[in-house]
Amino acid sequence: MSSETTTKSPEAAAVPPPGHAPETKRVPRGHKRLLTRRDRITLGFMAGVPTVLHVALVWVTALASIALAFTTWDGIGFDSIKWVGMDNFKQLFTDNPQFWPAVEHNIIWFVVLIAIPTPLGLFLAVQLDKKIRFSRVYQTAFFLPVVVSLAVTGFVWQLVYNPDTGLINSLIGANKPGHYIDWIGDPHLNLWAVLIAASWRHTGYMMILYLAGLKGVDPSLREASSLDGANEWQTFKNVIFPTLRPTNTVVLVVTIIEALRAFDLVFVFNKGAQGTELLSILITNNIIGESSRIGYGSAIAVVLLVISLAVIIPYLIATFRKERRA
Repeated sequence: MSSETTTKSPEAAAVPPPGHAPETKRVPRGHKRLLTRRDRITLGFMAGVPTVLHVALVWVTALASIALAFTTWDGIGFDSIKWVGMDNFKQLFTDNPQFWPAVEHNIIWFVVLIAIPTPLGLFLAVQLDKKIRFSRVYQTAFFLPVVVSLAVTGFVWQLVYNPDTGLINSLIGANKPGHYIDWIGDPHLNLWAVLIAASWRHTGYMMILYLAGLKGVDPSLREASSLDGANEWQTFKNVIFPTLRPTNTVVLVVTIIEALRAFDLVFVFNKGAQGTELLSILITNNIIGESSRIGYGSAIAVVLLVISLAVIIPYLIATFRKERRA
């Protein structure tokens, strides 16, 4: 009895029988998650907490201040809030002898910051942009007052203006009895003394802003101007300065904000009394002072907000329109 033995090659064994489709295992496919659940929670926490704090500390308080400007409140219990309408503003504009001098001082503050430290900061930026030796050292020295706290700056300048042992009186011989110059107590001098300290700090701020703008100027513009025979002043006036328009916008806005929010230096010098009244000082004295007139202080804050928006918004709109047309 014989049996037939058949052998199959590997290729034949791999071929499926006719009429039957090959069975393949499907690999489940799902969308790839770039962020894990832990990453999403972390990012949500990092973005959510600053957003909540910003809304709560900026927008909510600003809207609450606007609402409280039309009320009277001593800060003790919410049931003591009473609606008074426009009475706070009427009293502010007619019966407060410190309001209009404070507005005038804020305007003087802005004019001085624009007229003195801003051109000086631009001059220093132009000189440092020439890559002179030790430029990093000069930049650090000029920018150091910006880093130092305004309160510390005020204490330093108090030592400079001291009538007995101050630097200025010692140099000019005004530290002797009968020849004292009271730079802080004299209402005709103290505002200008504070403005010198503010300008000293603001110069370094303007220098950094303009230096950043000068770094963005195309070098080919300077080369083309020199080939046309323009000198250094003509190149700056006709070529470089027009390209600094965005920087000038930032400088103007920053200077307006600095002038309107001026507080620290004046408060350290003499708490805003005897000729150094500012709107920010009036707001602080009415809200957290002994009288605690929160509604009245909020009315002053609203006036300060309106002044800020009335100055900044039209200028920004006009500037952006010019840039779009260009």
